[in-house]
Amino acid sequence: MAELLYFTEILGLKVYDTKGRRIGRIQDAALVPLIDPVRVDRYLVGGGWAWLSVRHDQIQSISLDGVRLREVFLTPYQEDEYMLRIARDLLDQQIIDVTGRKVVRVTDVTFEVVKADGQDVLRVLEVDVGVRSIFRRILQGWLPRRWIRWLQVAIPPNSIRWEVCNIVEPDPQRRLRLNIDYQRLEGMHPADLADIVEELSPEERSSVIETLNSEVAADTLSEVDPRMQVSILESLDAERAADIVEEMAPDEAADALAEMGEETSEEILEEMDAEPKTEVRELLEYEEDTAGGLMNTEYVALGEKATVEEGTAAARASEDLLETLNTLFLIDDQGRLTGAVPLGRLFLAEPGTPLRKLVTGTLIKVSVEEQQDRVTELFDKYNILTLPVVEEDGKLAGVITADDVISVLRNR
Repeated sequence: MAELLYFTEILGLKVYDTKGRRIGRIQDAALVPLIDPVRVDRYLVGGGWAWLSVRHDQIQSISLDGVRLREVFLTPYQEDEYMLRIARDLLDQQIIDVTGRKVVRVTDVTFEVVKADGQDVLRVLEVDVGVRSIFRRILQGWLPRRWIRWLQVAIPPNSIRWEVCNIVEPDPQRRLRLNIDYQRLEGMHPADLADIVEELSPEERSSVIETLNSEVAADTLSEVDPRMQVSILESLDAERAADIVEEMAPDEAADALAEMGEETSEEILEEMDAEPKTEVRELLEYEEDTAGGLMNTEYVALGEKATVEEGTAAARASEDLLETLNTLFLIDDQGRLTGAVPLGRLFLAEPGTPLRKLVTGTLIKVSVEEQQDRVTELFDKYNILTLPVVEEDGKLAGVITADDVISVLRNR
């Protein structure tokens, strides 16, 4: 089994020349991913104000006892954009752990020591993200390195293999992220994905949302804090933001656009297709704290003469509403609401049965101008899942669902 070293153990190690004289201590180590993505290519050695650069092939041996060189021709350290410096660019950086569905922080790096032509070479094995590595960092400098190793044995390790990590070169502030399988990201529940997004920096949030397909991005944004939702949409170009907004429920899209500056929201609206644009514009006309501002314009309504067979066909044709669809609404020739049929009753009736015969109980509805407090009161009082909203003339304008009410209560 190869010997292991941790980056926190390497920091501060004494460096000796070929004659055993100490020339400084290790201040950092760096990879050059374009040359070798796992081998430590350089060691930065400091003995005062200046740092020296030691190449990997100038190292004879490296251990807890120190670093010994096989060559003493050293050059001053110079900044190199192709270097990934461990202390500067990797430690404490956030990475997305898709398997664990969370964002974690790099707290140490594990190397394996391998022999190459009789010399010691360090190769990155894992990034450490657990309590053990935090414990190691806290005690480093206070206790001998070997004591710390002995004490850490009781703490389970928690790490991520380096081969599943992806190095991002251009931005020194975000140089590491997991090599995300976006198909796996898109397969996650939107609430789990939202948890990840909320823990990222603003730039990282936009980057993740940008890579998802529009439908998944819309579902994810629906789960995040409304202010963050707006911030993410504003950070995208208008065309991409419009693609996502089109996939959102019209009421959620209207809520998001209402929180933006008029110029930004108008740019996004202009990029949207005609039908969703019209729906959202209509919803934006209502006050936020009214039933009109809460309602969704996605529902299933049929004529009063419709049968169970026709109702079943209409429900099947509304596949994108199946998660929230629980009621079919009946309207007259002028579009006025006349009744509501629980979806479950269709399964107990013969196909030719008129839907109006399945209407039971008092029709509970509200006007578009009704206040939010009254809406939440009705949901609580009558234990309903869907509340129809009508215009002044009785025409069906939209519906409010239980999840809309929950969002209102959560954001109070």
